[in-house]
Amino acid sequence: MIYLDYQATTPLAPEVVEAMAPWIGDKFANPHAPYTSGREAAAAIEVARSEVTKAIGLAGGRSVFTGSATEALNWAIKGTLGWKGGKHFVTLATEHAAVLDCAEWAQGVGHRVTVLPVGADGLVSLDAVRAAVTDGCDLVAAMLVNNEIGVIQPVAEIAAIAHDAGARMLCDAVQGLGRVAIPDGPDLVAASAHKIHGPKGIGALWMRGGCEPETLIHGGGQEEGLRSGTLSPALAVGFGAAAKLARERFDEDHAHVEDLWSLALETLGKDWTINGSTDRRYRGNLNIRREGLDAARLLADCRDLAISLGSACASGSGRPSHVLKAIGLTTAEARSSVRIGFGRYTSADELGQALARINAAAEAQRA
Repeated sequence: MIYLDYQATTPLAPEVVEAMAPWIGDKFANPHAPYTSGREAAAAIEVARSEVTKAIGLAGGRSVFTGSATEALNWAIKGTLGWKGGKHFVTLATEHAAVLDCAEWAQGVGHRVTVLPVGADGLVSLDAVRAAVTDGCDLVAAMLVNNEIGVIQPVAEIAAIAHDAGARMLCDAVQGLGRVAIPDGPDLVAASAHKIHGPKGIGALWMRGGCEPETLIHGGGQEEGLRSGTLSPALAVGFGAAAKLARERFDEDHAHVEDLWSLALETLGKDWTINGSTDRRYRGNLNIRREGLDAARLLADCRDLAISLGSACASGSGRPSHVLKAIGLTTAEARSSVRIGFGRYTSADELGQALARINAAAEAQRA
C-alpha cells in the first residue's frame, strides 16, 4: 500500500517509537505517584510538555495535555463561553466538525453564533471578520490549515481583530503544527500528536496566560487542576518526541513537501482542478477534482492506495464535504474530488506511481 492520507493521520516516526518503548514496558508507574518511579514519569511528561510548547512556538503560555485535539477544542470553546448563554461566538464555515458541532452546542445553550462564509479560494474575508467581530464578541475560532483543502487562513490578522473587540482567539493548529509556522496572536491553540508522526490518543491545548478556559474534566486535580485524569507517560513522551522532531526537521520537511507538490502537478496534468487557494496553502494537501469523475469509484479502483474523499471524521456519511460545498462546489463537483496527502516519509517514486494509477483509473472511467 502507498500511504497518501497524511491529513487523516501520519506514520509513527521511528524516533517516537524508540522514545515511547520504555514507558510502555518497565516504566509503568503512575506519574502522579510520590515515589521515585512516579516522579521519574512526571519529569518525563514535563520534558514532553516543554517540547510541545516549543514546537507551537508562541510566548507567554503553557500547554496542557488532553486526550485528543477534539477534546482540546471542546474545552477551549465550552470552557470560554460557559453554559449560561448570552455570549457571542464567531467561527468559519470550513472549520472541523469539532468546532462546528460546538457551535451548535453553543446555540443550544443560548449563545449567539456567527458562522462566516469563505470565498471560492477557501479563505475568509477580513472585512467579513471585522463586521462580525465587534464589541461584545467573546470568542473567535479559525483553523490555521484546513484539514480538507489545506488552505491557510490569516490567523494573525483574525486574532488582531478579535483582540481589538475584546475577544479571545482560538486557533485549530492540528494540521498546521510542524508544517507551517503558527503566527503570533492566538490565545488558545489546539494540537494533536498523531498528525505530526506521534501517537494517537493525546492532544494538547496551549493557552496564553490569563486565557485559561473553565475546567471541563474534574477529578484528581491533575494538570494543575485544569484537566483531571491520569496522564499516560508513554503518550506524552511520544508527543514530545514527535514535536521535537517536527521542530528540528521543519525546513527539511517543508522542502521535501514542496518537491512532492511540484512532482504532483507535473504528473497529474491539466484535466484536474485544485480545490482552494494554491498560493495560501500547505502544499502537502492536494485536494483535486476532475469533471465527471466518480471519486468513490476511483477509491474502489485504487484499493492499494491510501487516499480519501476528505475528512476521515466524516467518511462514510454519504454527504458531500461541507468544506467543498462552502467554497461553492456543486454536489457533483464535490463528489468528483479526492484528497491526496503526503509528507515526511512519502518518496517521489511512491507518489509518482500512485498518481499514475489515479490518472489511469480516471481515464478508464471517462472511457
